[in-house]
Amino acid sequence: MPPPPPPTAEPLMVADPGVKSIEEPTNENNTPTAQPVEKKIIKEGEISIEANNIKAARKALTDSLTKLGGYVSEESENNDDGNSRKNYVLSIRIPAQHFERFLSAVSSAADHIESKSIRIKDVTTEFIDITTRLKNKTLLEDRYKALLQKATKMADVLEVEDKLTEIRTDIETTQGQLNYLNKQVAYSSLQITLFSKSISGKNEGNSFGYRFTNALSDSWQLIQSLFFGLITYWPLVLIIVLIVVLLRRWRRRKIKSTI
Repeated sequence: MPPPPPPTAEPLMVADPGVKSIEEPTNENNTPTAQPVEKKIIKEGEISIEANNIKAARKALTDSLTKLGGYVSEESENNDDGNSRKNYVLSIRIPAQHFERFLSAVSSAADHIESKSIRIKDVTTEFIDITTRLKNKTLLEDRYKALLQKATKMADVLEVEDKLTEIRTDIETTQGQLNYLNKQVAYSSLQITLFSKSISGKNEGNSFGYRFTNALSDSWQLIQSLFFGLITYWPLVLIIVLIVVLLRRWRRRKIKSTI
């Protein structure tokens, strides 16, 4: 039985003249033929928008997303007390052909666009490389399968089966990379930060209502501070009260004794 072929022969050249190289397909005149490849583009980005009615804006965005065949992959909500604003952060996936249309819908739902960043990445070369490696590994697997059918010794059978297991693992890994790349191309990613500023965050520092509200708030805070201060130092207050009472009694007795 012939020895097993070397495991890393890429591009794979098969001994049978009827099988051509994976990377160099030829025509009848034995000249290379170019295989047209559709461009593979990944679109992703972030946009931060302000809306006066944040709940209505969020509903409008999710409704538009659903109609276009997209979905929300992750969502979070938080209140930023320091900046006096409420935030929704949505990570969405949208079919690539509807990315620009949905981006326009997001812009239309905004009262103000704070920031926007869109990136476009051409992964055509990476796609071709992964596809070629997958074809080569598959062809290599077929060769080992053919050798397994011809093997007669148990040692040879075990050796070829081990090599097939290794190749199958490589094929599954490469196929996973190709599937992930196809999904990234098919569905664009967009992170939306939707926020609304609260009324207290607006510049109302000189208005009568603002100053009156602040004065009431400060007064209430002062009352609370005094109350809890008295509770904290009540032993000292009690001693002072006792001293005052005793001093008054002593003075009364002294006055009576002098009369």
